[in-house]
Amino acid sequence: MKYYLKASTLLLLLFLATSCKSLDIKKITSKIDTEIGSDSSEDYFQGVLIYDLKSRDTIYSHNSNKYFTPASNTKIFTLYAALKTLPENIPSLKYIAYKDTLFIEGTGDPTLLHPYFKDSSALKLIKKHNHIALHLNHFKEERFGPGWAWEDYDSYYSPERSGFPLYGNIVDIHMTDSLMVTPKIFQDKVVPIDYIRNREEEKNVFYFDTSRKDTLSVPFKVDTSLTKGLLETVLQQQIKIVAEMPSLIKKTLYSIPSDSVYKRMMLESDNFLAEQLLILSSSTLSDTLNSGTARRYVLEHYLSDLKQAPRWVDGSGLSRYNLFSPESMVAVLTKMVEEFPQDRILHLFPLGGVSGTLEERFPGNPGPYIYAKSGSLGNNYCLSGYLITNSGKTLIFSFMNNHFIKSGAAVRRSMQHIFEHLRDNY
Repeated sequence: MKYYLKASTLLLLLFLATSCKSLDIKKITSKIDTEIGSDSSEDYFQGVLIYDLKSRDTIYSHNSNKYFTPASNTKIFTLYAALKTLPENIPSLKYIAYKDTLFIEGTGDPTLLHPYFKDSSALKLIKKHNHIALHLNHFKEERFGPGWAWEDYDSYYSPERSGFPLYGNIVDIHMTDSLMVTPKIFQDKVVPIDYIRNREEEKNVFYFDTSRKDTLSVPFKVDTSLTKGLLETVLQQQIKIVAEMPSLIKKTLYSIPSDSVYKRMMLESDNFLAEQLLILSSSTLSDTLNSGTARRYVLEHYLSDLKQAPRWVDGSGLSRYNLFSPESMVAVLTKMVEEFPQDRILHLFPLGGVSGTLEERFPGNPGPYIYAKSGSLGNNYCLSGYLITNSGKTLIFSFMNNHFIKSGAAVRRSMQHIFEHLRDNY
């Protein structure tokens, strides 16, 4: 009898605990339903998935298996691809020392002479040799991604993709006592007038209003002769262009920590770094540089279990051809913290109210609680990442908004109400 009473008591307590938890979840989801179903949200498309990492419970789901234009949320997939395919340090260069010549080819490394990283690891190696042969034919990629806006060619956020990028494929122009241009090779290519465009579309002629106080960053048009000229200028020695590498084993030169590039990409939503990271990933999989190789490999080998196979066409999310579901976003975010240390992953994401593209958005009270990647294109705003509740639980979420015509600020306010509700009550 005593055993029976104890068992009955335990069952009752378990039932009550489960009932209380169900009531709490229902109360939380009811609040989210109200926000999602409000009059202000009824004229655009929303998808939401909120997942409890520890309990493996889905807290809330709304259109989570539907496809959305993700914008820069695409960089979450790019980050995962890089984490799975790249070593701790960036593969900067592949080379063969043969007879009296150093043969070199790029890996797509975006950091060489980049204005932020200023890495010169490859230059230090090259300068040790008197005869340099540069191979560029292994880059098999269009300069722009599919679906990119053609008119963005002269915008800072749309540099060309390339196999041997230098200076971030960007020209920086600013005015001090005189016109300052980096790289200096473009000094006489800058026309000091106020003009509707920053650069001619098909050639490296730039326009700069000398009355502006800030720095103008403009993508330059990449070609073989320019890459050769930029390298020769910085090395102060002649370089020969070759059609192929010798048939010998290539060595790889490694440079800066990979995490420093990932963090910069995620915090600043840097499109150039995102595109080049996929090209860099392809350099570890094949002798040919092509971002499609990296995307296919990651989807086939690491993400074949996704319930909604994404349409993934670039690394940055500039293309509106990209299509991802909230469920796929949450799946990849979950894989990240299961396969790599959680502290490392959180460190790579913008922190709400503190850093990167979230510095002025989704602040905490009293402290920050959201680690997430935003994504915005005209009429679209998405946010996916991790939410740490006041009770210490980690929630993984993806909140995707497409086709709204009201302000993005209004959309974000609605999202913030939901996030704060989860933070305070879950």
